[in-house]
Amino acid sequence: MTSMTIPTGGTTGHSHEHSAAVEQAAIWFADQKEPPRPAVPALKARFGLTTLEATEALAMAQRFRIVRKAFA
Repeated sequence: MTSMTIPTGGTTGHSHEHSAAVEQAAIWFADQKEPPRPAVPALKARFGLTTLEATEALAMAQRFRIVRKAFA
């Protein structure tokens, strides 16, 4: 059986700066009446995100839209 060390403290590998960029992209995308297509390349170019960050922003944007509809 192998033992896996779980890191404590230090960094989680996520940058707050990148998280802010993802959130900013998500807010922008959720606000678009007709969002650009294809979405991932558009977010990568506009916000300087990686592919993973762009997909995270899209998922977050969808959650924003759902919450807005539920509480509008």
